[in-house]
Amino acid sequence: MLFAKTKTTETKTGLWARLRTGLEKTRAVLFTDLGELFNLKNRSREELLEEIENRLLAADVGVEASKQIIRSLSQSLQKNRINSSEDLISALQELMVGLLKPVESNLDISTAHKPFTILVVGVNGAGKTTTIGKLANLYKDDYRVILAAGDTFRAAAIEQLQSWGDRIQIPVITHTQGADSSAVIYDSLQAARDKQADILIADTAGRLQNKSNLIEELKKIRRTITKFDPVTVVETLLVLDASNGQNALAQAEQFHEAIGISGIVLTKLDGTAKGGIVFAIAGKLRIPIRFLGTGEKITDLMPFNAESFVTALLSTEP
Repeated sequence: MLFAKTKTTETKTGLWARLRTGLEKTRAVLFTDLGELFNLKNRSREELLEEIENRLLAADVGVEASKQIIRSLSQSLQKNRINSSEDLISALQELMVGLLKPVESNLDISTAHKPFTILVVGVNGAGKTTTIGKLANLYKDDYRVILAAGDTFRAAAIEQLQSWGDRIQIPVITHTQGADSSAVIYDSLQAARDKQADILIADTAGRLQNKSNLIEELKKIRRTITKFDPVTVVETLLVLDASNGQNALAQAEQFHEAIGISGIVLTKLDGTAKGGIVFAIAGKLRIPIRFLGTGEKITDLMPFNAESFVTALLSTEP
């Protein structure tokens, strides 16, 4: 199955079209005229591999993942397993899907113990609050959802989340700007329990006075959740801006080391040629990539699927 089940009436064809469009800039860097390059008579095997590696690096696939792909392609070329541009694309697809399969793990919502809490973290500008709105919209038809405006450092974040709540008719628990974020989360958990909500999705600050201050606040929030209910299930979801390329990978490493990340959302794929960062994240961190953000519409959020991603990336269809 190319696409995991989503709470939407959109067809798989529609999802495919949005994913392919979202990856257009990355595909242009990686694979424009790749078939023609393979067929050039005066191009040596080494020149072809060097060109492919350069393109992989330009798309922020990362050094280690790129070298792994090139090593495998080189072996296939030496054994005459690749004799046409079609063979080359097929080999790339198999290699890339293999790299991404280990991080293909859709978010499993468990309502055996309510509320299932999704703690959304990440730096400002990555698209945290927008991702929360899209997630809530994705789940609202099948679950009772409550939002928590835990980013009390930035007033616009509270207003933005309230706007999302109004738009999709989901309650938002807020305090005033500057309030204790942990207090907001605690009150939101209590409200979720009182209303018998299935899912609580909590925003958090993306910037405080310094990185240490931010991490300590996130740790405090985790302690608050555990104190409220020691057995509650928490998904710590890191939102990364794909256009940041290798900086996004560095952010993921820092957050994971500090608080432990259980899933990643990669946003803004439609606005960057650095979508290859998916491979770098998969190879280095092995953290499940839960969702991809491919645009600004409320439906532009889809569960990550390795085969779908690579097929859309390599597609030469008009």
